[in-house]
Amino acid sequence: MNTPKKALLSVICATLGFLSPSLASAQNENEPIPATASVHSDTLEKARQSGAIAVGYRNANVPFSYQDSSHQPTGYTKELCDQIVDAIKLEYGMPHLKIVYRLVTAQERIPMLQNGTIDMECSSSSITPERQNQVDFSIAYYLFNIRLLTRKAYHIQNLSDLANKTIVFTTGTTTEEMIREKLDVERNHIMILRGKSHAESFMMVRTGRAAAYLVGDVLLAGLITSARDPNAYEIVGPSLSTGRYAIMVRKGDTRLKAAVNRALTDIIVSGKIKEMYDRWFTQPIPPYGANMNMPMSEELAQFFARQTRAAVSQKTETNNP
Repeated sequence: MNTPKKALLSVICATLGFLSPSLASAQNENEPIPATASVHSDTLEKARQSGAIAVGYRNANVPFSYQDSSHQPTGYTKELCDQIVDAIKLEYGMPHLKIVYRLVTAQERIPMLQNGTIDMECSSSSITPERQNQVDFSIAYYLFNIRLLTRKAYHIQNLSDLANKTIVFTTGTTTEEMIREKLDVERNHIMILRGKSHAESFMMVRTGRAAAYLVGDVLLAGLITSARDPNAYEIVGPSLSTGRYAIMVRKGDTRLKAAVNRALTDIIVSGKIKEMYDRWFTQPIPPYGANMNMPMSEELAQFFARQTRAAVSQKTETNNP
């Protein structure tokens, strides 16, 4: 077995032990935040008083948010949030502001944000109307398409091939609600299983319990990249739905949301977003050098270009009232 893929697979499949935040071994995981983690409508003021900001991350969402070989948080979104906090330090004069990383699951991320355990959630959370009733989102930093992951031996190419078969979704994600109508589950006699993590859902396809796994295409690609037998799997069919990943903050936390958006906009306009994307999607990534081999899509490049034009236009209007 290829050593890099084997090692990265162990990182992803660590979730099969269903680690909880309280048991996670990340160095910063159990570090207390200096101030009480009570719900606060102004996180920036709480951060100034406590000297820390709590950031939630996931441990198997390659390449967005996962743990490296030392069980430390890493990934594309984690790096984005590091830079956002650096911008907050500079803008608000908090040079010693510390980030405390806390492991979250798909099911726990919103409750942990609402109850003040975390202040920002930086993994791969899609913007949906239902979630917007519970939390606030930053501007988007990634566009995804929901597709099917299956074993080549199953000869599945589209939704019509799923009739009378079992499929899997991950609990706490929005994929099922986004495409359930298209599946026409009852009429097509489709049985649904739900994994507790992306790794567990993928394992169900690997072991034959499910014929296909449905979620964002980039997460599927990350799972295949790190599998011991990547050539046994494929992502098939057209896009079943599209979505946008963004950073979550507490509902009504207007100052933090604005600060996050300013920092993200600067990263996009400066072109740093392209450098970061290339680093995580087209080059070997930690911990063991697997490569996603996913150049930025034209759709995403155009999305960032539109955001850049809008930011430049707004700045011009501000300077020339």
